[in-house]
Amino acid sequence: MSKKMLGDLMRHAQKMQEEMMKAQEEAREKTVEATAGGGMVTVTASGAGQIISIKIEKDVVDPEDVEMLEDLILAASNEALRRAQELVSDDMSKLTGGLQIPGLGNIGNMFGR
Repeated sequence: MSKKMLGDLMRHAQKMQEEMMKAQEEAREKTVEATAGGGMVTVTASGAGQIISIKIEKDVVDPEDVEMLEDLILAASNEALRRAQELVSDDMSKLTGGLQIPGLGNIGNMFGR
């Protein structure tokens, strides 16, 4: 490989890395929502994989059945986090186009997919 080709490849790799970092930052600012119990519990998560908010309808709060509420919160939280991972993975896949890097595999798979 010539020095020019190697230099071009390095510049391209650096540009791709910068674009990936920018896309990751943008994804961290995005949010996703998930619900459980027919909308009785709503959880919002960020692309950074953090739960931002939990909303619970008053009708689902039953002191005699706390376990059901716990299950609904757990289900909605897990779904929101799954969607947040998918959001980041989709954004990264758009940049990499499924690029395979020796030792790393599919870059898109590094982000939860």
